Amino acid sequence: MKILNLYACLGGNSYKWDEVANIEVTAVEWDEELARLYKERFPNDKVIVADAHQYLLDHYKEFDFIWSSPPCPSHSKARYWGFGKNGLQPCYPDMKLYEEIIFLQANFKGLYIVENVKPYYEPLIRPTAILQRHPVWANFAIERIDLPSDNIEWGTVAGWQESTGFDLTGFDVDKRTVLRNCVSPILGSHILNAALGKTPKGEQMLFDMEASQ
Repeated sequence: MKILNLYACLGGNSYKWDEVANIEVTAVEWDEELARLYKERFPNDKVIVADAHQYLLDHYKEFDFIWSSPPCPSHSKARYWGFGKNGLQPCYPDMKLYEEIIFLQANFKGLYIVENVKPYYEPLIRPTAILQRHPVWANFAIERIDLPSDNIEWGTVAGWQESTGFDLTGFDVDKRTVLRNCVSPILGSHILNAALGKTPKGEQMLFDMEASQ
């Protein structure tokens, strides 16, 4: 199974994938230091330093399963709440998120999932499911899973390193931001299992944003 892992960062989503299936992973990450970290952690994966958004457009036909996690800060509730107290400037939501969802819906013949954070606005396209703190858009059914909070508001670098399995000692990255952005490895394997049909099949599961809060 050929998997494209876009905006790969540290690979929190793919941390347990080798326990799930015989797979061939291509990871795309723009930041060279993060790409180096990913390659150190996953030496068998092909790691490409490139613009993930453009790479998807150019190479989507080469894969069976695509996971995309476009940048989330412009969509997050944390940024919206921080306009006053943190002095952040308002910005346009980055529409690459919806561009990729629509593109994959219309053009991709394999299985896909696009993941982001709960936005401060009503999603422009209804998510397939809400899993932990992540709305996801996919073309396969995903059962809900109960996961503990990853405590992104008040957690510590040490705690996040333990929960994600990544030790960033000695690496020149913003550890707090990078670790907060990680998808739970348990959630990553749960979603891949669903794509492989290892969870009970049924109607597409749709969850309102309000029901998950």
